[in-house]
Amino acid sequence: MSTTAPTGEPERVNPLARASARVRDVVDRLAAGSPARLALGVFVVAIALFTLLLALPISSRSGTFTSLQDAMFTAVSAVCVTGLTVVSTATHWTFFGQLVILIAIFVGGLGILTLASVLSLAVTKRLGVRGKLLAQQSMNTAASGKLGEVGSLLRIVISTSVTIQAFLTLWLSIRFWIIGEDLWQGLWHGVFYAISSYNNAGFTPHSDGLVPYETDPWLLTPLMLGVFLGSLGFPVMMVLIKHRFHGRAWNLHTKLTIVVSLILVVGGALAWGLSEWENRATIGAMSVRDKLLHALFASIMTRSGGFNLVDQDQMHPATMVFTDALMFAGGGSASTAGGIKVTTIAVMFLAILAEARGTAQIQAFGRRIPESTMRVAIAVTAMGASLVMAGTIALMAIDPEASLDHVVFETISAFATVGLSTGLSGELPPAGKYVLIALMFLGRVGTITFATALSLRHRRQLYTYPEERPIIG
Repeated sequence: MSTTAPTGEPERVNPLARASARVRDVVDRLAAGSPARLALGVFVVAIALFTLLLALPISSRSGTFTSLQDAMFTAVSAVCVTGLTVVSTATHWTFFGQLVILIAIFVGGLGILTLASVLSLAVTKRLGVRGKLLAQQSMNTAASGKLGEVGSLLRIVISTSVTIQAFLTLWLSIRFWIIGEDLWQGLWHGVFYAISSYNNAGFTPHSDGLVPYETDPWLLTPLMLGVFLGSLGFPVMMVLIKHRFHGRAWNLHTKLTIVVSLILVVGGALAWGLSEWENRATIGAMSVRDKLLHALFASIMTRSGGFNLVDQDQMHPATMVFTDALMFAGGGSASTAGGIKVTTIAVMFLAILAEARGTAQIQAFGRRIPESTMRVAIAVTAMGASLVMAGTIALMAIDPEASLDHVVFETISAFATVGLSTGLSGELPPAGKYVLIALMFLGRVGTITFATALSLRHRRQLYTYPEERPIIG
């Protein structure tokens, strides 16, 4: 629509400004009406954009277009911070292609809900009530009830993430320089591994991965630190920043996340080490120190990190089974990790414990856990198991020659956005790759968030039925 200038001549409206205003109006309506759908839409748009960029000849070392399924698989794997690949990150992609992957990892690591909230904040200059509730759901801060603090909290989340990744970059770059890499190569590898580790992505710019550094604790330690911190989640990081190590001041979510995470790290390291101790195809021929280092590294990476030092196909069958379990468990809520989350595991275990003791309430650390939380935990676990089962059946139908243990391993790795692979991903036909793409997307978006995004409204039931208990067991 044109306006009239003081001279009487119609004033021309900048087409770019008009388009920007239209986009602003659309985002504003989505943010106000359905912020969950806005979050889902942002995620889909990001994947489409990165797929397009990776498909361009400038992204490929061969100078030709990359196939749609390979470009999309890589884009989804990066945005969903998974790490599964169908082409070599080091040899297939140019520096531009690797940079696109790195940006996709960084964007995906911020989280779909946080990213959508930031976009809404930038476009509307403020977060509406429903937008703030969405951001609280993303960072698990609803318990605080302080809607006015969400905008500033988002800025703290981003600044904290950038600070940690900058610290990891410095540490890793110095180590790469010490072991002989030149200035720019060492810096690039430091940046790449810092972002990839903190965001639990598992991408590596080296053609042979981390194998050349499998006995270097000065390089592996910052990677483990980055993955562990990233897997705790933003709510836990905020509590640690505010209260440090004063455990009594921690909320229940922080206590459960840290306790269960440490149990899984220690227990996973012991189980992995004992299972692979004599396996000469993995760590059997190494020194005791290197075996312990490998066991700890594998335990941390299995829960969503995605980096590996040994061939997953050479592990003992028992190792693969509990690796499946650790991958399915994942990391903390509102974190860069995937899986059904450690707090879900904690709530399920506490419910079983309460039932075994005959207590009516689920309790932990002097707090009572509401039944609604238990229902969410059951729903998340059931949805996750259903997706893994459906993905396994689909892949077995597409590739009947594949072994069941490899298919289950790959399916859980995709759903839990871990990135560990037996090599099956690169061998699958296009249909199989699209199945893994769907699993990575659903695993990152989250089963509950995905259901919320597709729902127009919460329905409130104004009546109740008579109670009757069926026989269980």
